[in-house]
Amino acid sequence: MPAERLLPTTEAEDLLDLVREIAREELAPHAAEAEEHERFPREKFRLLGKTGLLGLPYPERFGGGEQPYEVYLQALEEIASAWMSVGVGLSVHIMSSYALATFGTEAQKEKWLPDMLGGEQLGGYALSESHAGSDAGALSTRAVRQDDHYVVNGTKAWITHAGVADFYTLMARTADTGSRGISCFLSPGQAPGLSALTPERKMGLTGSITAQLSFENVAVDADRLIGNEGDGLKIALSALDSGRLGIAACGVGLAQAALDQAVSYAKQRTQFGRPIIDFQGLEFLLADMAAAVESARATYLAAARRRDRGLPFTRQAAIAKLVCTDTAMKVTTDAVQVLGGAGYTRDFPVERYMREAKVLQIFEGTNQIQRLVIGRDLRR
Repeated sequence: MPAERLLPTTEAEDLLDLVREIAREELAPHAAEAEEHERFPREKFRLLGKTGLLGLPYPERFGGGEQPYEVYLQALEEIASAWMSVGVGLSVHIMSSYALATFGTEAQKEKWLPDMLGGEQLGGYALSESHAGSDAGALSTRAVRQDDHYVVNGTKAWITHAGVADFYTLMARTADTGSRGISCFLSPGQAPGLSALTPERKMGLTGSITAQLSFENVAVDADRLIGNEGDGLKIALSALDSGRLGIAACGVGLAQAALDQAVSYAKQRTQFGRPIIDFQGLEFLLADMAAAVESARATYLAAARRRDRGLPFTRQAAIAKLVCTDTAMKVTTDAVQVLGGAGYTRDFPVERYMREAKVLQIFEGTNQIQRLVIGRDLRR
């Protein structure tokens, strides 16, 4: 990773040094084996919790780090560069904590947020359904009020941490009024009637569990409603703005890791008596990869700074997600090309990076949806 970063405080510099140490010593050495055996690294999330990284952007009084997004995202980039499944999992957890931290009452925050940010709990974000991905307003999972609780029925799809999460930020329909009939709940991870179905068999991020989540007459206490009935889609879209910045940072981390591997290989590999990095065709390819990574990083940081200043950042978040994840796909593909035949084998991590990059263009809103968000904002 680059040695120099523009950080706002000495505290932030010390934090990033700690994150780099954790990434180097505790994450990177274990990533390849865990991904090969599709092993979920729950203990690594506990480690991140103990060091305060599961609550970086949230208030200190609830156990968070109270760091600006500009700092949190750079820490996330470092983690994703070392182990993408852990980086994505951290981003999902931060997004899953967002609804309570931003829209919850003080009583709700005091009751649940400290455990969510303290490290022992891991979150999941339950919005998508098989028929309601990009069209989130079409979801059909239903929550019906009965006395002091809601009864939830339905199936969520593509849920990161399904079956291993301790809580889910759940979007469910409470009224038949289209997008205005969706509400947000903080669902316990373990409840009678709640189950995860068979995990998806994925191209990449095989160390991260993704599955459908089934709710069969699951009772969710009424005090776990976040905001008012009907606020769910507003809360969900607000969370996605910030979540997209997390995925953007993960994309840059992955691209940086691929670039580092490509440069290292090109310096060591010789052909015609010279290191292949000396050949201009390859040198220019590496230069374009480096320019793309640094440009993408600047894009997500610019959006994060707008967020930190309290300015609207929906369009900038969509641009960052689009640019950074497209960059990840291009740079990881080019890294495989730099390594040639070796890059196509599992002896080097770039083939895994390339497989992991693809999903970044799909989740938290496909990149086609990002273009739609940007275009609509321009029309306004």
